[in-house]
Amino acid sequence: MEALFPYLLPYLILTQWFIRLTPEKDNSLSRFKLYLKTYGISALGGFPTGAATIAYLKRTNQISKQEANGLLSICHSPSPLFVLGFVGNDLLNNTRFSWQYLILYHTVSILILILYYFYHRSNPRQAVKSDNLKRIENPFISSIKDSIPTVLVVGSTIIFFTTVYTVVMYTIHTIFPNIHKYFLLLTAASLEMTNGLQISQKFFSNDPILLPMLMATFLSSQSLSIHMQVAVIAKSENISLKPYILLRIFITFIIPFLYFILFL
Repeated sequence: MEALFPYLLPYLILTQWFIRLTPEKDNSLSRFKLYLKTYGISALGGFPTGAATIAYLKRTNQISKQEANGLLSICHSPSPLFVLGFVGNDLLNNTRFSWQYLILYHTVSILILILYYFYHRSNPRQAVKSDNLKRIENPFISSIKDSIPTVLVVGSTIIFFTTVYTVVMYTIHTIFPNIHKYFLLLTAASLEMTNGLQISQKFFSNDPILLPMLMATFLSSQSLSIHMQVAVIAKSENISLKPYILLRIFITFIIPFLYFILFL
């Protein structure tokens, strides 16, 4: 209530309002603009704003189910405020890593988006149905109604996985008090990304190579908490998660690899 709602809810309402106020025409160039606009919203807001936007576009038939399946996997990135503020300033006391990571991540993602656009360029986009247009008479009110359930989904998954994380970590420490720190780190990062980033900084603050590699890996792979948020939103519109899972695996390997080659 103190951190999630004041930050995420107003942004979701504004972005949903924005995409409702800028309807797209049915042509190839307009479709690419819609792709870029959707990606820009997801890049600025972080997850799960991309999933929420794509679910809306799919529900109003502005994009096809096949397009939604692909865009869900591409329009998914950590918020720059989180990467610069929490990771850069709070954890590393230096935003150099944050800028490097954001530039690299979005460069790779935009290249994938362009390739995806050319792959689907010949497919005609579904027209917006008249009944959907009648249902969305007031863009601002409909933006509020669609944004609140998304925030509740995010809040519920965070509470759930924070509870699971607390129980799991306490159990591990109780049963295996001398367990290796690498196992603790992987367990924490797989359940909740923020905890994994914090523990990485605590364990490897003096390692100038391993620490940024772990940060890049966890920011790219995210965690079960984040993936559950996306899954709940996607399944509400019957959007497939298979492309999302495959691209997440690819991003998890390619981003840390490129970061090591380019910056370390």
